[in-house]
This record gives sequence, structure tokens and C-alpha cells, in this order.
Amino acid sequence: MAQKAQVRSLDAIEAFRSQLVIYLSQARPALEEVSADVMRTRSWLENDQRTFWENQIRRRTRAVEQTQQALFSGRLSNLRHETAAEQLDYHRARRALDEAEEKLRTIKRWNREFDSRVQPLLKQVEKLHTILSNDMVQALASLSQTIMTLAAYADIKLNPADAGMPPATGQPAPPATGESGPAKS
Repeated sequence: MAQKAQVRSLDAIEAFRSQLVIYLSQARPALEEVSADVMRTRSWLENDQRTFWENQIRRRTRAVEQTQQALFSGRLSNLRHETAAEQLDYHRARRALDEAEEKLRTIKRWNREFDSRVQPLLKQVEKLHTILSNDMVQALASLSQTIMTLAAYADIKLNPADAGMPPATGQPAPPATGESGPAKS
């Protein structure tokens, strides 16, 4: 004779289902934020940083030209020699210009390499987002159905809202006898 399964508590499945709902409600926005951060970073590199360093190069080029002109004026003048301060100013302005040019080269290199480095990782994030949006929703439905089926099997009075299921539609519950057919020998 077939024995009836000992279903006494559905709390573990219900707790798991509720934790899964919480996880999904937190994971989806986090993944969307990651995607938004990638787009903001791309925009920052392509627009903000590039414009900033191009402007710095123009500004620093003018500073180099001004200090260079002061230095040459001192050399050409028979009345005085260039001072150490003028030489120091020129070298400082030249180093600042070199730094800005290097930063712009770096920004341009990052722009070229950004998509090739980020795209594989972004595809993984998109896959995870698809799993969370599709597969996990199906898993929640499956868990809800499992809870309802086990509750009916164990003849536990369960409020459909507790299992995340819509209210009953008037369909009869399966028999709670534990024997759904002839016993196997």
C-alpha cells in the first residue's frame, strides 16, 4: 500500500519564495544602474573629458606662448638678460602643456578601447537581467504552484494570497487522500 507523504509545513518553501521576491526587487534595479553607469562613463569620456582637456591644451598653449615671448624679449633686449623666474615660468608652462597633451592622448585611447573592454561584461549583465526578468519570474510562478499543490495534498488550509496565487476560481481541489490511483505492487 502506498504511503502518504509527510507534508506538515510549507514555511520553508514560502520563506524561500519571499526571499526570492526580495532578491529580484533589489537585483533588477542594481543591474539597470550598472548599465546606466556604463552609458554615463562613455559619455563622460567622449564629451566631458575630451572637451576639458582640449580646452586645457588651448589655455596652456597660450600660457607657453606668453612665457616664451617674455623669455625671448629678455634675450633680445640688450638692456637685460632673461631672469631665472622667466625661465622657471616657461618650463612650468611647458610641463603643464605636456601633461594636458598626455591626458588627451590617454582619453582618446580610452575612447577607442572602451567598447571592446566593456562590451563583453555588459553582455553578461544583460544576460543576467534577462534571467532575472524571465526565468526567475517563471520560478516564482512554479514555487507558488508547488506551494498550492503541496497545501492541497496535505489538506492544509492556505490563503491563496499567501502563496502569491490569485484567488481560487471555483475549481475543486485535488483529493487529499494521498492515493491518486491504484497502488503499485
